[in-house]
Amino acid sequence: MTNQDPKLAVIERFFGAYAAGDTEGMAATLSPEIAWTIPGHHPLSGTKHGIAEVRAFFDQLGKAGFKAETVFLGSNEEYVVDIHRGYSTNGVGQVDTTWALVWHFDAEGRIDRVVNLSGDQHQMDSYIWANFSLAPLPDRLA
Repeated sequence: MTNQDPKLAVIERFFGAYAAGDTEGMAATLSPEIAWTIPGHHPLSGTKHGIAEVRAFFDQLGKAGFKAETVFLGSNEEYVVDIHRGYSTNGVGQVDTTWALVWHFDAEGRIDRVVNLSGDQHQMDSYIWANFSLAPLPDRLA
């Protein structure tokens, strides 16, 4: 019998909450100082700072019916890497690609940094632009 890295258990809890649409459960795994970087050139890209911004991002993904199926989880002393199939079930067009996420943890074992890496960023950019718009001016510049 092997002992599972506690960081992997946190990631599994995060993905379990994500699959259930449980934003409270997802937030419980995050540090208040979370910085989550979403690649791309689209309205949802950029680094989200703090739990409220990360939740708002995932609320939008939920509207698009995004799903994730884990392919691989690995860890060392400081990081977890996950590879998963990420795809949409709603909206105009589709996204169905491989994602790699690099997860970092604070001293309390909470997720404090995540960097998403897309297997097909052009597909994701096109999908998001087809389904999400920027706020009109001047609200966008707030």
